[in-house]
Amino acid sequence: MANTTYCKVWATTDEVRQLPSEPFLTAYMVVLFIVGVMFIVLVKNTRPQDLRRLLQDAGVALNKVANTAREIERKVFHLCGLLVPLTYQVLLSNGVEKWKCSRICWTVTLCGVGSDLLRVHVPWVKRNWPLKSILREQEQTQLCGGSWFALGCTLAIHLFDPVIAMTSIIFLVLGDLSAALIGRSFGQSVCNMKVGPGGKKSVEGSVGMFLCCFVFGCSIFSQVHLREYAVFVASLVATLAELYEPFGINDNVSIPVLSSVALTFGFARTFTCEPTRSPLLWYGHIA
Repeated sequence: MANTTYCKVWATTDEVRQLPSEPFLTAYMVVLFIVGVMFIVLVKNTRPQDLRRLLQDAGVALNKVANTAREIERKVFHLCGLLVPLTYQVLLSNGVEKWKCSRICWTVTLCGVGSDLLRVHVPWVKRNWPLKSILREQEQTQLCGGSWFALGCTLAIHLFDPVIAMTSIIFLVLGDLSAALIGRSFGQSVCNMKVGPGGKKSVEGSVGMFLCCFVFGCSIFSQVHLREYAVFVASLVATLAELYEPFGINDNVSIPVLSSVALTFGFARTFTCEPTRSPLLWYGHIA
């Protein structure tokens, strides 16, 4: 039996809100996407020499400026991924059921992965692939990051509560972007230690990702009591998933799935006194 006396001291039922409100989530996703688009436009309309000058003024070491500028130009396209949680929230707010959103995601993902497989295995498709200029060298002969991104988002949307899935996708888009850009700009300038498989990543990049995930997570769940606990754990899990890619799983899949698991059980822990309000039951995932 739940310790109701302790629960009342810890947080009364009126203080505990299990979900951010729908208007708040919609506004949040719209503003976040607009800011992302504005940043993309700003970068695309900035001359390369001006971008390098801005990086130097921001304190990026001279020998890292050129690589950082190229990484920004390549990575900024990833902000388009913010369209996923925005579209999901808009569909839900207009009465589209979660299972229908999941089915749409699976359809888009299977079509995208199928097209990417054609690019890998059919020479004509490979030669005429519209986005081949932004592919990494290793992606020329294997599935690109976009395919893994679609799969990771679809799994999160299919398996988890909507607000948790949307938050984990934001962790993937903005957290991974922060890790890459901060690591490229300031990696080993503060902490001279290489981390991750093969020592290819930096402490600065990982700290940047953790802080980014934590700030955005806390802002999304700003209306939820004891949000810091679940968001801290999920931010740490997302950072470690990006850093080590556990079991060799692409981080575009592991970050949203593992951070969704961490958020779900983190909030379930804070709702132990109110088991019927647990996020495990928010949308009937567990009977």
